[in-house]
Amino acid sequence: MGSVAFGVTLALLASLIMLVNCVVVVALGRLVWKNHYPGLCFVLNLAISDYLVGFTITGLVNQELSGPEYQTPHWTCVLQMASITCPSAASIFTVILVTFDRYLAITHPFRYFNIMCGSVVGICIGGPWLLACLIGFLPVMVHSFRAENYQGLCTFFAVFQPTYTLVVFCVSFFPVFFVFLYFHCRLLKIASLHIQHIRELEPAGLPATCPTSQPSNDTKALRTVAILVGCFAFSWTPFFVVSIAQIACQRCYLHGLLEHYLWVLGVCNSLANPLVYGYWQKEVRLEIYQMCLCLKNKIFPLFHSDSQPDAAPTQPEGPLYIISLAQLKD
Repeated sequence: MGSVAFGVTLALLASLIMLVNCVVVVALGRLVWKNHYPGLCFVLNLAISDYLVGFTITGLVNQELSGPEYQTPHWTCVLQMASITCPSAASIFTVILVTFDRYLAITHPFRYFNIMCGSVVGICIGGPWLLACLIGFLPVMVHSFRAENYQGLCTFFAVFQPTYTLVVFCVSFFPVFFVFLYFHCRLLKIASLHIQHIRELEPAGLPATCPTSQPSNDTKALRTVAILVGCFAFSWTPFFVVSIAQIACQRCYLHGLLEHYLWVLGVCNSLANPLVYGYWQKEVRLEIYQMCLCLKNKIFPLFHSDSQPDAAPTQPEGPLYIISLAQLKD
């Protein structure tokens, strides 16, 4: 892939990431303002961190479109790569936070709101960001993590030492992935136990066709866990595994594969997160749908007035549309 083609790809990817996450941020912000539910705050934080991922990678677009002769100063490249690493790490940490919040809400439903008070929510949101900033800007503070033979081409492996790469992998990705997998396996086990308990409590006089709906609940729970874990693992695992192979084998030139393909695949996780964690929630879908209807009414007011010619002039003000959650089911 040439530099111009890669720059266009980054520009399109960054635009999509910012656009999708911006819509989800607005919808979640409205829901948090209305409901004050702690779990929505964590998903909102995830959408904000993913939006910043798209915003920070726009700085690489000019470099790629300028061609291989473009030279980025060493210190500028260090700050640029640190700015990209920071929200990426925050996004990965927030995924664990969202998973733990759901686990806590299911295992301790009566104590959940007492545990997740305002100060605890603030600490849970600020803690991952502090850790992400520490990891991202560690090369700025520690000179030994910066590469000495920088040639002017601003890439992650060209400006950072392999030791820093190992620190990022050992602190951020692998522990987070195993904790992420553990909590989802626990959630899947709890869902299976609940479904089994419901089956045991079913009255004996129910029709024979009723129990056939229960296996679909098992399948749905397994599918949800598979998609959540699969999206995260499919996006970032190839990049981290091949990066370790590159560190272990210095003669193996895998930088092109890492920086032009696998890293882009990892960044695509910031595009998948708002779809998986935001749009899949019914209240978020309802809020986005209502936002689209309000936008349509502002842009096409004449069309909206013509679509309701029989409306009574003395009708009191109220919601323009009544949306059923059943219409938004998968």
